[in-house]
Amino acid sequence: MIIAVDFDGTIVEHRYPRIGEEIPFAVDTLKLLQQEKHRLILWSVREGALLDEAVEWCKARGLEFYAVNKDYPEEQKGHQGFSRKLKADMFIDDRNLGGLPDWGVIYAMIKEKKTFADVYGQNGEEEKTPSKKKKRWLTTTIFLSVTCYNVTMLTNNYYNDFFELGQQKINFSFFELSLPDDDPVYTLKKVMEELDFSGLLANCSDKGRTGYNPIMMYAVVTYANMRGIRSVDCIVDLCERDLAFIWLTRGQKPKRDAFYDFKNRKLTSDVLDDLNYQFMRRLQKEGLVTLKELFIDGTKIEANANRYTFVWRGSINYHLAGLLDSIDQLFEKYNSFLQENDYGTKYELGNAQMFVIEGMDKVREVIEKNRKRKLVKHKKLSNNRIIEIDNCSPLEIRKLQNNLTMIADNEGIEFVYGKGKRKPALQQLHEELEQCGKRLMEYKECFEIMGKDRNSYSKTDLEATFMRMKEDHMLNGQLKPAYNVQIAVENYFIVHGYVSSDRTDYNTLIPVLEKHKNAFGSILEEVTADSGYCREKNLLYLKRNEISSYIKLQDHEKRKTRAYSEDISKYYNMRTGIFEDEQFYICHDGRELRHLRIESKEQDGYTQTFEVYGCADCSGCEHKARCLYKYDAKKDAEKNKVMKINEQWEELKERSHANIQSERGILKRQTRSIQTEGHFGDIKENENFRRFNYRSADKVYKEFMLYAIGRNINKYHRFLYEKLRKFEGKTA
Repeated sequence: MIIAVDFDGTIVEHRYPRIGEEIPFAVDTLKLLQQEKHRLILWSVREGALLDEAVEWCKARGLEFYAVNKDYPEEQKGHQGFSRKLKADMFIDDRNLGGLPDWGVIYAMIKEKKTFADVYGQNGEEEKTPSKKKKRWLTTTIFLSVTCYNVTMLTNNYYNDFFELGQQKINFSFFELSLPDDDPVYTLKKVMEELDFSGLLANCSDKGRTGYNPIMMYAVVTYANMRGIRSVDCIVDLCERDLAFIWLTRGQKPKRDAFYDFKNRKLTSDVLDDLNYQFMRRLQKEGLVTLKELFIDGTKIEANANRYTFVWRGSINYHLAGLLDSIDQLFEKYNSFLQENDYGTKYELGNAQMFVIEGMDKVREVIEKNRKRKLVKHKKLSNNRIIEIDNCSPLEIRKLQNNLTMIADNEGIEFVYGKGKRKPALQQLHEELEQCGKRLMEYKECFEIMGKDRNSYSKTDLEATFMRMKEDHMLNGQLKPAYNVQIAVENYFIVHGYVSSDRTDYNTLIPVLEKHKNAFGSILEEVTADSGYCREKNLLYLKRNEISSYIKLQDHEKRKTRAYSEDISKYYNMRTGIFEDEQFYICHDGRELRHLRIESKEQDGYTQTFEVYGCADCSGCEHKARCLYKYDAKKDAEKNKVMKINEQWEELKERSHANIQSERGILKRQTRSIQTEGHFGDIKENENFRRFNYRSADKVYKEFMLYAIGRNINKYHRFLYEKLRKFEGKTA
């Protein structure tokens, strides 16, 4: 059979005069037709260089035509019997009435000699014929699902393209390839059909060359994470070899650059959160979550950073102290230089005053103590005092350099460089100031990167903090660059993810709860977490927002001991009394501790208030050794008992402890340990997710949330097939 084939819009996407992307399996199908002894003629509107370009494009892919815009290769214009109309048995063109079918349909029609009427008629008969439940067959042409478009042109409507809206299925089998009926890929597509991708599509430009369908790209990346695959190279390989991925991509083969562009530029953190929250609302409608309770926990996952490119605040403080001493000497040297050469009077330059950086006196005290402790082999004291270098300090050094430059210009002193040339004293002083100024700016930049919330960072990932990990392969307590990953779970589903550079969990609870409030409103009623989140500002936040706290106290286990209830130094083991509407405490010896004053303490932007109680006279008390902290009979003979009580904090703790001890609280503690810690155990042990592939907090968050969304859809799939049920508590 002689078959005439159009080029633009038929073999490749219509981008005339440019050559568009290949329409999936067009070239493979045409080569298959050639193997079956059909003659192919390229029939195109292209001429001259544009036509040659199209012919070379096909030739590079192993497709060579019998003739190009001719009935046979030797045909010439004006030759006897010449006609512009080709003498072909069949024409394949995207401008065909009814549009261009998929190449699978085209091949089936040619091979079985069927018309469109036969195709649609067969499809209608099959739909009317009742059949028993079969395996779900993927009818593909070279691994491509076969569909027929009811439009005249391919459009850029991503929804219609991916979800096959307005398209009619035609059940032709070229290669019949089977996926299991319960494969999670079907659940994924079912979930995605109800999501609004407007946020994702808003990040895609409608100018220039059309890229891959972003909805399809999201489906592929999500399904890869459902399978525990995070490597882009592995995803690219699976798009060519794995049936489920080929079904999602409909035969397209995105490469590394396409995935990196999609993840880095189009798929933002806000878009990921929005898609996850849409899925949560669906689960809420189906009764799988209520969004009224959260179980929160965190873990540390190693960053993609060098373990040995660390910067420590204590180390910078130590070297900064030495640098400031050197700068102080340079200031003195500068003043002496002006006086000796009478430049101060000549150029009206006064003596330079060394600048002061607040807090350095405390740093120097710790350095001196550590030098003494080193002599007796005692452990060093922490020297992580927060120091801020203001903008004026480096400018003071720059000002001295400018003065020296002015003197050199006026006095005709030239700066010399190279071997065998002696630098003048002025140049030496100028260069020493330059070196110290650069070092000071480097330390200033280090402090700005660290901020006030952490004491270290990695040079290869500035947002990663060095943390103590449970995985200690060197068995020496080595710190590694890592991120603190938080999850908020309900009924096995990860409702929220949060990535922090903070080593502890104290400051991560409120951001997670704020995300919940912004996403779903003020519907949260209960929060369950371990003792790592037990802090006054956290419990106070829960109280003010009318959220029940099921947070275990840090002394939860200690409260069960006899030593706790018999500690006579603590206020909770003392009797109380009231005198003139003022509460006082009565110690074990029967002496009164009256209210003395109120003190406040600022910590992490939060103010704590303490009530101070004290005994007027503790002389002669035989219980001093048990009552006073670190009592020394020689030094503390005249010392009286003083105690500080944060009454608000104590009230919040007692309320949370009462909740924890209740029957409902016990069930919630069980649920939290199974669901949140179960997630982390599965993530780290079973799927070996112990290290991130990306750098920076934003990319790390996207990597984790893609993984969390994949896990959520897997959980949903298991609920649908009744492989997973809601946890109702442990049974005896």
